[in-house]
Amino acid sequence: MRSINPTIGVRYSRIELRDIALSVMVLSVAFTIMFVRNGSNMEILELLAVSAVVVCASFVVHELGHKFTAQRYGAWAEYRMFPMGLMMALLLSFAGVIFAAPGAVYISGRMNEEMNGKISAAGPGVNIVLGTAAFAVSMMTAGIVSNVFMIMASINAFFAVFNMIPIRPFDGSKIYRWNVPVYLIMLTVSAALLFAVWFL
Repeated sequence: MRSINPTIGVRYSRIELRDIALSVMVLSVAFTIMFVRNGSNMEILELLAVSAVVVCASFVVHELGHKFTAQRYGAWAEYRMFPMGLMMALLLSFAGVIFAAPGAVYISGRMNEEMNGKISAAGPGVNIVLGTAAFAVSMMTAGIVSNVFMIMASINAFFAVFNMIPIRPFDGSKIYRWNVPVYLIMLTVSAALLFAVWFL
């Protein structure tokens, strides 16, 4: 991990913005391929637009949740893409699934267990909030709008549950070490949201 003096405030570097942009582009293409493989009848450009919205409203906000929280504590925090993870996402999309580690936020600074726990909770926490809001909107709308919000709710719910796994390097491991009740509440809420999205 780079050793950089922590600074206060939301800050981006050119490298970070490049990595975010490349990750969004590759994941958007991967989601588009997955939708096509799964039989979507939408036009390619429409699918690409939907995919970009889904990626930005799930993956990007998750990582920015970590970044913003860490920077509020005065730490250096920047997103870096994993080229192999992005390649895996692209390859698996041809099988009709998305499963990869496209990147992560690297953090440098003096962090205690509580700070680490809150920084880790920020990612899945944002997914829970957005997933719940998207699910509510999908229930109140119809047609393509409802479908887009349901996809958004599903991805956010899955992202939240997946990241609550209580082993390294997942967020759940740090949240569990910091505060077990908070971990259990977040796990229960995210699992309930995923159940609602998939089965209700």
